[in-house]
Amino acid sequence: MEKWFNVGKIVNTHGVKGELKVVSSTDFPEERYQKGNTLHLFLPEKKEPIEVIIASHRTHKNFDLLTFEGYNDINQVEAFKEGILKVQENQLQSLEEGEYYYHEIIGCKVVTGDGTELGTVKEILSPGANDVWVVKGERGKEHLIPFIEDVVKEVDLEKGLILIEPMEGLLS
Repeated sequence: MEKWFNVGKIVNTHGVKGELKVVSSTDFPEERYQKGNTLHLFLPEKKEPIEVIIASHRTHKNFDLLTFEGYNDINQVEAFKEGILKVQENQLQSLEEGEYYYHEIIGCKVVTGDGTELGTVKEILSPGANDVWVVKGERGKEHLIPFIEDVVKEVDLEKGLILIEPMEGLLS
């Protein structure tokens, strides 16, 4: 079975020349949306993905604006709204040590140095300087854990376990 990873979601068209407004979910927009790059478009009503090739990329406000080769008109791309852009596992870049893909972190259990289990990483936020991991505990309590060296001490992807050393006030 092929594994697919989300790169972004098409939320609307932009202008009349086939440009699409994308909410990005990739750490590498410059690479993913590079002219000539191939992505796969998954639409809710279609079983098979549509292979698309990036013709242009620019950013506007908080969106990535893309056009695809062979799609130069709003009427051709109108049906792409709500579509999800994905890449295959073999298109993932290898990361530096201490860097992780979102899909590797989401679902991991988070424990403190004294063995207290906080919960599972449900979501990753990217508000600025560093990512923040949203950890949801058994009773629905959420903890926001900054992905910084002072806090995240060890990530064991094989065991799905993350060891943290909470700073004072982090878990209150």
